[in-house]
Amino acid sequence: MTPDPNCGVAHGAAAPAATGRVLVAVFDSPVAAVLQRWAPELGFHTVLLDPDPARGAGVVALDDLTEDLSDADVVVTDHHRPELGEVLRDALARRVRWVGVLGNPRHEGPHVAALAALGVPPEEVARVHRPIGLDIGSRTPAEIALSTLAGLLADRNGRGGGTEHRPR
Repeated sequence: MTPDPNCGVAHGAAAPAATGRVLVAVFDSPVAAVLQRWAPELGFHTVLLDPDPARGAGVVALDDLTEDLSDADVVVTDHHRPELGEVLRDALARRVRWVGVLGNPRHEGPHVAALAALGVPPEEVARVHRPIGLDIGSRTPAEIALSTLAGLLADRNGRGGGTEHRPR
């Protein structure tokens, strides 16, 4: 039987280095803080973007980033902010790999109206994922970040993210 390389990693062998993985956490929030702490453990380079310079995020617009964003995952951590539409419009225009907004799936997200008001076509609005992450009943910032990161990994690896395992 051929040894599974993932088994060795689980027992302490070095994992292959992840390259080109950028997680852009949008809006300084408790969830964004947890994403910034945990995402590097999963191979992401993290960036906190907040258009309000008073919040001290350092990066106030996607155009300020020097990173290649073609393989970036953009996670909007607060759907109540007035800058929601502009940030999402800019992310969609940059053609990032994935865009998602936290929120309750039982209600239409405010991003839909915000993007429509900016003239973003419906097919582009449809690229925004909501809800995001795995459905684990998340309530706290750490649980929401865990769910979000697990969902991003499942998506990147072409998996559904459920408990059912399928052969590769």
